Amino acid sequence: MAAQNPDPAPEGEPQERHGWKWALNAPALAVLILAASGPLIIVAVYSFLSPGNMGGVAWDFSLDGWFKVFWSRDIFDPENVSWNWGNLSVFWRTVWLSMQTTVICAVLGFPTAWFIATRPPHRRALWLFLITIPFWTNLLIRTFAIQELIRGTGLLNTVLMGLGIVSEPVQMLYSDFAILLGMAYVFLPLMVLPLYAAMDKLDFRLVEAGYDLYASRFRVLWHVILPLVKPGFVAGSILVFIPSIGAYVTPRVLGGGRTMMLGNLIGLQFGQGRNWPLGAALSMLLLIIVMIALIAYLRTVNRDDGGRRG
Repeated sequence: MAAQNPDPAPEGEPQERHGWKWALNAPALAVLILAASGPLIIVAVYSFLSPGNMGGVAWDFSLDGWFKVFWSRDIFDPENVSWNWGNLSVFWRTVWLSMQTTVICAVLGFPTAWFIATRPPHRRALWLFLITIPFWTNLLIRTFAIQELIRGTGLLNTVLMGLGIVSEPVQMLYSDFAILLGMAYVFLPLMVLPLYAAMDKLDFRLVEAGYDLYASRFRVLWHVILPLVKPGFVAGSILVFIPSIGAYVTPRVLGGGRTMMLGNLIGLQFGQGRNWPLGAALSMLLLIIVMIALIAYLRTVNRDDGGRRG
């Protein structure tokens, strides 16, 4: 038998034209590959070099940048090595605040998405429009709005003092609470939209069937609604967690430089610290954390798809 072409061109389309499609897409693909991988390769290379005298790098191979990510040497006794608790505390604060932001956005985003999904179809577009309005404003402006809200003479303290709840302004600015509030406000729409997309496909007859079988509201929520909208939770969590863990503007403005996250630490090393290899190593570490989150997301999605097919 004659060998068959393993990759035949679509019916009615010559093989030469199919090849021209790749040729026409090659410039755009090259730009995307270079723009995405080029800076990443530069940062990866910088992480294995020595710091320059006045910033930049010296082209001498060194693992000192990666070493200083986790450990530090005593100035007077270089042989004395200890954990770099400053960097480790920044790592922990970054991950912890990002997880808290994700949970808060999930708790607030679920009822919001449910409210929109249960509105009449001709009104849902209006509610979605209201959810997306914050994206029309620059992130820095939104962050300054939160700052004006929670500062000592801001609206929140004025209301609390006017109601007699507190006798003096509560210090909320330049703290973990301020950063958490700012990130939850900024990233909440990224949780609402995937949840709404999952709820929009929800067959509400299953909810009615649960009530017909005398299930309580909690059982219907836990055993029917949450499993069906789980893909929306997973997608929304990734969309919130990844930008939260690399946030720079919100911690910088609301943290005031005293409460630092990983993005601020990276910027500090490339700026005032003048230690580019350490900043590059921290950047690669941030990339590794993001990749772990994406792999966990893909494993969850594949497991859910396999379960539904089975």
